[in-house]
Amino acid sequence: MGMKHTWGILGAGGIAAKFLGDLKLLPNARLHAVGSRSAERAAAFAAAHGIPKAYGSYEALAADPGIDIVYIATPHAGHYPHSLLCLDHGKAVLCEKPVAINRRQFERMVARAKEKKRFFMEALWTRFVPSFIKCKHLVESGAIGEVRLIESDFCFNAPVNPDGRLYNPRIGGGALLDIGLYPVFCALEFGGEIVDVKATAAFGRNGVDTACSMLLGHANGELSVLFCSMTTEGRVESVIHGSRGMVRLNRKWHTPTSIDLMPDHAPPQHFTFDEPGRGYQYEAVEAMKCLDEGKLESALWSWERSRQLITLLDQIREIAGITYPPEVEAV
Repeated sequence: MGMKHTWGILGAGGIAAKFLGDLKLLPNARLHAVGSRSAERAAAFAAAHGIPKAYGSYEALAADPGIDIVYIATPHAGHYPHSLLCLDHGKAVLCEKPVAINRRQFERMVARAKEKKRFFMEALWTRFVPSFIKCKHLVESGAIGEVRLIESDFCFNAPVNPDGRLYNPRIGGGALLDIGLYPVFCALEFGGEIVDVKATAAFGRNGVDTACSMLLGHANGELSVLFCSMTTEGRVESVIHGSRGMVRLNRKWHTPTSIDLMPDHAPPQHFTFDEPGRGYQYEAVEAMKCLDEGKLESALWSWERSRQLITLLDQIREIAGITYPPEVEAV
């Protein structure tokens, strides 16, 4: 383990609770403070999770001189302004995915991180979990030959709540940015450069996208078949098909899970990963490792990789007609 780092949590919702539960597994992480727009909510969250300090504003959290790094856990539309707020106060930032609503916002965030010489990373936790890293290793080592086809989905049947996070366009609701991001990420990780994009979305309450299907063509001839939905259950699996077999990240593939390697002419192999926590600790480990090494970005999930992902999400949104209010898109 590296040096001890002091964390602040910006946002007091469900994802913040999951993340800090795993953060407590790391001996070099010290949980220092939580910030919310409501002093009452911050105090209740701090009491529930054993956090020493509670702030009733995001500005107060960002200004705390005792914090090294802030985890941004607000809804999607808050990722851009809240990351800038923390960077401006000299904090390193681990920002929950999607890193921003659009690429223009992301470029401003990177520019600010460079200007302030502070570490900044999108918290795309799947990239760091052991099962995904093992799958990457299997594919890159030639275990299934040349990649030919990528299948990936993320579907769940969410209750329709017009005021809830998923259905509120003013905070960046909708299926693509919340869950469709994962299959798109999978295609980027296993399929290489994308040269053709086709996409169709379904829309529901408040005009947000409730489902999206995507077909991607890659430069080396691979195809990706991707879909997401928040109105139906799905397999939530990813299968990488190669010229000599296939490998499947089992349900729920974006979390620490199991893997099945199915070569064409050899017995299948099953890989399991039994470790404590939900899997959020691995991105925190990477962030703190980068801080120890004086890096501004991670080599595992770099600014360029986040850039490629947000650029592709922008393309899909344009093709499928997924829009947000001007104030959500603004830079």
